[in-house]
Amino acid sequence: MKILVTGAAGFVGYHLTQRLLEQDFTVVGIDNENDYYDPKLKEGRLEELKGKSGFTYYKMDLSDTASINELFEKHSFHTVINLAAQAGVRYSLQNPRAYIDSNIVGFTNILEGCRHFDVKHLIYASSSSVYGANTKMPFSEHDNVSHPVSLYAATKKSNELMAHTYSHLYGIPTTGLRFFTVYGPWGRPDMAYYSFTKDIIEGKPIKVFNHGKMKRDFTYIDDIVEGIVRLTDKIPQPNAEWNRHAADPGSSYAPYKIYNIGNNQPVELMKFINTLEELIGKKANMEYLPMQSGDVEATFADISDLQEAVGFNPSTPIEVGLEKFVKWYKSYYKVDIKA
Repeated sequence: MKILVTGAAGFVGYHLTQRLLEQDFTVVGIDNENDYYDPKLKEGRLEELKGKSGFTYYKMDLSDTASINELFEKHSFHTVINLAAQAGVRYSLQNPRAYIDSNIVGFTNILEGCRHFDVKHLIYASSSSVYGANTKMPFSEHDNVSHPVSLYAATKKSNELMAHTYSHLYGIPTTGLRFFTVYGPWGRPDMAYYSFTKDIIEGKPIKVFNHGKMKRDFTYIDDIVEGIVRLTDKIPQPNAEWNRHAADPGSSYAPYKIYNIGNNQPVELMKFINTLEELIGKKANMEYLPMQSGDVEATFADISDLQEAVGFNPSTPIEVGLEKFVKWYKSYYKVDIKA
């Protein structure tokens, strides 16, 4: 079975590709290798992947319609896993067009490729950010998510709507995954756990938004990958019981499904920081700031649908996941810290 992984040089894409290759899948990976964060990280991930049996890589941008079409013509993909996107809530406040090009135009190209080349299953990355102004916890796929608070969130919600349209019109089975704060080795430097680690080690102040009164459903990368792999052959079927008079946002009469993929155990930001301090062996110098535009106070994933569908059971507590990250950070950056 040949699988296309977009964003293969990215954080989740790299780990997923590793796992798929270990399980003897044939994987084609693409990435535009942009400089949203240090390109050396992407180069390092690719070095780990290149040369592995069953892996083919192309440097390619999702928004390049002709190149994406040629890719689908050249390869016969059974499954497409779309992880490529312009990420980051705060970056979207200053660079909105990057999100339209990658997350809207690029996703359209993926949908068109699936439509015209008989792809059996499209799995794509959505985000917990789609819950926006919602405050009912835990967040459920069956709740309405019509009030995004960032352009990034709006593009991810748009992806879900676009996927449903293609499932309805062309019968393409689509599965959307709302990721909840993924962390771990080879992660993204713009994420809090990464920048906190760097700044604590270097003795720089860390920015603690909303004066530390925040919670996140931090989810370790290995748990995320396990969930995705289990879903590859869980192809959505139309829900025969779907009621048009009481429309359920999480499923459809079309072959369409949405899942939360998180740890189901929110962690207070201050506990998170304290755990990092213990692992690093240094106290953080904290700069307390108000809530930033586009951010939310808490995230908490209801994962009961994913548990029922594929037996998803995240098993990495924050202390274990952060220890693994800090050890990787120490090795990668060659710094002398306790871990």
